[in-house]
Order: sequence, then structure tokens, then C-alpha cells
Amino acid sequence: MFSLNRIFAAEMKQILLINDVVGYGKVGMGAMLPILSYLGIPTYSLPTALVSNTLDYGKFNIQDTTEYIRGTLPVWKELGFSFDAICTGLMFSEEQARLVAGYCREQGAQSTTVFVDPILGDGGRLYNGMTEQQVELAREMVSVAHLTFPNYTEACYLTKTPIKMSGITWEEAGDLLDNLREIGCKSALITSCKIDGQNAVCGYNHLDDTYFHLSYHEIPGLFHGTGDIFSAVLIGHLLNGESLKVSTRTAMDTVFRMIDRYRNIDDRNKGIPVEKCLDLL
Repeated sequence: MFSLNRIFAAEMKQILLINDVVGYGKVGMGAMLPILSYLGIPTYSLPTALVSNTLDYGKFNIQDTTEYIRGTLPVWKELGFSFDAICTGLMFSEEQARLVAGYCREQGAQSTTVFVDPILGDGGRLYNGMTEQQVELAREMVSVAHLTFPNYTEACYLTKTPIKMSGITWEEAGDLLDNLREIGCKSALITSCKIDGQNAVCGYNHLDDTYFHLSYHEIPGLFHGTGDIFSAVLIGHLLNGESLKVSTRTAMDTVFRMIDRYRNIDDRNKGIPVEKCLDLL
């Protein structure tokens, strides 16, 4: 039986990250690997693309790795590799999403927990270089998730809900969570919401059929990689046996402390230097 806070007493939890690898920028796998390793989670990787740098520099080069994934998954299956959890990020092609979603379904049927971070945009718009095709690919991934955690903008794109950057009510937040669940995920979080005038993360936990929201203080400005930091801390604490609500609060507070430490960093496109923040975990 699937559980977001199951405890593995006899052995270390293993997680597979399926995400892009960015050469210049502490985002994606580059942000998640140090955190999960520090939290004691053996971490493995399957890159969806090699990206020259974060996209807001305006120019970038992307090498799609669909062919590599197509060849790697059968080898892993033959060798009998398995993981306690999988976390997926940005998908770059229809075939890639189909391959990864199929693999997640297979692994999920064997008690692997599937986390999906549908990386699409923020601030009411898609990220530079993102298209409606990426939105459709993200929906494919959300459909196989045990837990998905889009930000508010991404949740609206995924559910085709009008974006209200001025804020939404708690009732509207609940409807948005329900709309995400209709795509196929079991539990869901929505980050970066403004609910009834407060900055908040809202969530639904299918294990006890409860909704919740947690408020936070926002530090102005866009810091690349903070969503990946949130994901890694959240997943690390879930796999170490904490509840969804408690893990969410811990991830929120950790992201705040890291941003606060580097709020005056010169180049925010490069992301937060995660390795210098491990003492904040």
C-alpha cells in the first residue's frame, strides 16, 4: 500500500531523479543532488536533457537525451535495478514523457513512490523557452504521480484555470487541488499561492483526505533553483518518515533561510550555491 510517509527501517531509501542537467547554474539535478545526499538518501540520475545554462540568460543550448533514455531503461530492467522513489522534472519530447511515464507506472506498481515536479513557469507566465507542448507533457507526468507539487502558475496551466495573480480564496485553492487530482495524481501541493491575502502553500493528502495551507513570508525577487531546493528537502523528509504537512513546512522554511542568506547575490540566474547552505537543512 502506498504511503507518503512510510519508514524504511532496514535499508537506505534510494531515489532516482529524472530531470535536466544544467552546465551553468545550480538548478535541477545540480540543486537536488547535494541536498538529498546530505539528508542520507542514495541518489541516482537519468538526465532528460543537457542544458548549457539557465534559460533566463536569453541564449542557451539544449541536447535532448530521449535516445539515451530509450536505451537505458531496458538495461536497468534487465539488471533488476529498482528505486524506493522517483522524482521527475522537465520533459523535452512526447516520446520522452511517454517512456518516463510508462517506467513510473511500472515502478509505482512495485511500491515505488512517484514524485512529479511539473516545471513550466512562474509569475503568471511560462518560463523562457517553454511551450504549450511542455504543458501537455507535464500533464502526462502528473497523471502517474503519487504526489505532485506545481507552483500556482504551473497548477493553472496544468488545469487550464485562469490565473489570478492578485490572489485566490481558500475555496478556489481547494478547487485547484481537486482539478490537479482529476489529472490523475493522488496527493498534491501548490506553492507560491496568495490565498485570502496571504502567501501560502496549499495541499491535499489523500492518505487522510485532508486539505491544508501554510503561510510564509516572501523575500522579493526571482531566485532560480528554489523550486528544486523545495522539492529535494520535501522529498528527503518524506522518505525519512515525516508527514506531508510537516515535510512541506520544513521545505518552506529551508528555502526561506537559503534565500535570506543569499538575497543580495549578484547573479540570481545562476541559482543559490546549495553546497554552502547545507548547514541550514
